[in-house]
Amino acid sequence: NRPVLVIHIMVASLNIFEDALFAAMAAIGFSSISNTPRRTYAACALAAATGHAVRFMLMSPGWFGMNIIPASAVAAFVVGLLAVLMAPMVKCPAEVCLFPALLPMIPGMYAYKTVFSMIMFMQNLDDPSAAGYLAAIVRNGFVTFSVIFMLAAGAAAPIFLFNKRAHSLTRNKKQIRS
Repeated sequence: NRPVLVIHIMVASLNIFEDALFAAMAAIGFSSISNTPRRTYAACALAAATGHAVRFMLMSPGWFGMNIIPASAVAAFVVGLLAVLMAPMVKCPAEVCLFPALLPMIPGMYAYKTVFSMIMFMQNLDDPSAAGYLAAIVRNGFVTFSVIFMLAAGAAAPIFLFNKRAHSLTRNKKQIRS
């Protein structure tokens, strides 16, 4: 069974790496359209890749099998911690690295399913199947809202915990030019 275990670990590692890579690419894209300095791209990519990989591992049945909501909170905390630690290296506030790194973790599919179910519910008001659409609105809307709330709470926690370090670049300092 050792070869099977090795193959399982290799496949899982490849899946985690793939997830991290696409999150890093998305974070660089969000950074570029947000007009962040180019020197922050690597930090944003690293924070996004790490956070997404953490969430992927926490949600994977072979690892922890956690729900998307608490997994997103833990991953956002990791992203926030990395942003606070890397901010002095890139000479920017932590939020500059934090926000683009969090955006790939927004639950777009759940938000899409919520809006789709709303549209279908409105088109089928007289149909008995409308109750199913209403249940989908509540279920997907709750997941979307909860994940976004946990992303915000998890990302804000390191900024509050390490308040002095998080704001060291923006207090009593001269403006840094890019």
